[in-house]
Order: sequence, then structure tokens, then C-alpha cells
Amino acid sequence: MAALAWLLIPVGAAVLAALWGSWAARNRKAGDVAELAGYAKFREAMERTESGSGSAR
Repeated sequence: MAALAWLLIPVGAAVLAALWGSWAARNRKAGDVAELAGYAKFREAMERTESGSGSAR
């Protein structure tokens, strides 16, 4: 029985590693579009604050 336990530990680790690997390599293209849109909004906001802050000093 102890030999079976020693065999199941690496097999279980390999299954978990395969699951984690497939999850880490998933397709995330849908999130990139939203992230790029958020970055564009951030850039626009930063450009507006830079142009209006010249007389504040």
C-alpha cells in the first residue's frame, strides 16, 4: 500500500501541473481589448491635465 501512495503522489502532481499549465496558457484576447481601451482613456485624461495645469504653478 505504501508503494501505491508513493506512486500516486507524483501522478497527482503531474495532473495538477497539467491543469495549471492549461489554465495559465488560456486565451486572454478578450481582456486585452478592455485593457487597451482603459489605457487610451488614461492617456487622454493625462493629456488633458497636462494642458490645463500650466497656469496652476
